[in-house]
Amino acid sequence: MLKRTFDILVSSAALLVLAVPFVITMLMLRLTGEGNVWYRQNRVGHQGRPFHALKFATMVSGSETMVDGGYTLRNDPRVLPLGRVLRKTKMNELPQILNILKGDMSFVGWRPVTPRSFAEYPDHVKEQIVQVSPGLTGIGSIIFRDEEAIVTEAVARGKDVMTCYREDIKPYKGELELWYKKNRNFRLDMKIITATAWVVLFPRSKWHRSWFKGLPTPQSPLIRRCLSFESSDNTQPAHPSKSTIS
Repeated sequence: MLKRTFDILVSSAALLVLAVPFVITMLMLRLTGEGNVWYRQNRVGHQGRPFHALKFATMVSGSETMVDGGYTLRNDPRVLPLGRVLRKTKMNELPQILNILKGDMSFVGWRPVTPRSFAEYPDHVKEQIVQVSPGLTGIGSIIFRDEEAIVTEAVARGKDVMTCYREDIKPYKGELELWYKKNRNFRLDMKIITATAWVVLFPRSKWHRSWFKGLPTPQSPLIRRCLSFESSDNTQPAHPSKSTIS
């Protein structure tokens, strides 16, 4: 109840504060690129229920039907010029505040994904994370704040995009989402919101890793390398098995 009350009050206030920036962004999108303002995408939500996540349009029309359309590489040619700015600042995601007000999402949770992307999570992850409302941000969003760079490096090393997600990104991101489910409380949500704002402003900062205790360590060498992970007292091995989840 506290979480939902917070979501309603803050999303309502945020929409008032962001009204002018939203209008300016909408006008710029209408007058540039292909003239599209909104992008609605089917996502998996709480208890596995589908909903349409709202975003500002940042890519060419039909980009999801192109090769590897569900995934974006760094300097992806499908991303429009204004879209690059919106994606870098994460402003393209802010219309999902309307989804929060509606009740499809919360401010903090696991990032909602398409059914295709959701299917790539290990089974034990899928069973657990849908018990929590998806969020505008979350621990997975913070740790994977530059996911496009990871995919780009994997491709440069000869690994195709789908394999990278299936073998490297999804297993670790799933363990992060399970960590949130196990440890979630209002204080942790406030820390995640604060950390999200910080990494948007200072994307190269790694201080958040010492702020969130007991994060699982990625098993993938690619993820460890890209995220500059080092063993510390604040991390613990990721064991993708049901017996480790409470």
